[in-house]
Amino acid sequence: MPFDPTDAQDVYKDAGKNVLFTTLTINRSNADDDREKVAELVSREQAILRSMNIRYPEEHLKVAFGFSNSIWDYLFADAKKPQELEDFKPVKGPKYTSPATPADLFIHIRADSEAVVYEVASQIRNYYRDFATVEDETKGFRYFEGRAIIGFVDGTENPEIQKASGYAIIGDEDPDFENGSYAFAQKYIHNMDAWNALKTEDQEKAIGRKKYSDLELEDDEKLENSHNVASQDNDDGVEHKIVRMNVPFSDPSSGKTGTYFIGYARHWTVTKRMLENMFGQSDRLLDFSDPVTGNMFFIPSMTTLDQIVEGELPTK
Repeated sequence: MPFDPTDAQDVYKDAGKNVLFTTLTINRSNADDDREKVAELVSREQAILRSMNIRYPEEHLKVAFGFSNSIWDYLFADAKKPQELEDFKPVKGPKYTSPATPADLFIHIRADSEAVVYEVASQIRNYYRDFATVEDETKGFRYFEGRAIIGFVDGTENPEIQKASGYAIIGDEDPDFENGSYAFAQKYIHNMDAWNALKTEDQEKAIGRKKYSDLELEDDEKLENSHNVASQDNDDGVEHKIVRMNVPFSDPSSGKTGTYFIGYARHWTVTKRMLENMFGQSDRLLDFSDPVTGNMFFIPSMTTLDQIVEGELPTK
């Protein structure tokens, strides 16, 4: 099968206006029964997506559905596995740790209308509620001008849309799982009072960019651990990219405000090195942002989803 972004799920396009992230754990009563239930869930999810896109094409509905390493091993023990799929382990730095938290399945829904997001999520729930437990559900939104909730333009470091698929989608290096993707999801809670107490120029040094113009600071203006320095992967002297989406969420009355980070990548090793750099260098942004979840998933291609539904995954 040739490299084909149209065979991929929605992993390299915009973050969306209304967003819902859901992580689930399967109750694991019987692997054969659970495999059948997951196959039906995948089939129904794809049918719901097709139907809603026909009915509401102007809402730009996109869905990504993924599997953790542990649930892949449980459900598909005799099948081949994506080359870089592994259990996510905590990344420990001198000051902060990126935690690993429970999750088997991942669902990322976004659309222009919150009603469409709700309807899709509600319909999908009908096919997992009897055998899975919700670990986390986070509803996000598009902030002013597409900025992160801390006020800076988001996505500046992303590859151009014409090139994005090459950074987000697995190629012929793993032919059995071509057009899939690796996703890393992490939820952060911000100390907005402390962040907002900083002068604008100190916020800019923390991020490495101007707040209003979005221009990158000169190297001598940045901190050694500015966010756009510490979060890069420059392995072998080459900057490697992923497709990043930072989605704001908030319960304003409780003061609970944060960012749900999702990174889609062709190579999990790139995202992993970014995390190791970010936490190893004590990224300045971590002084104001507490990571509370951490999960890694494989996002299958449409072809692989069909194989899961039909019970026809390639065997070892």
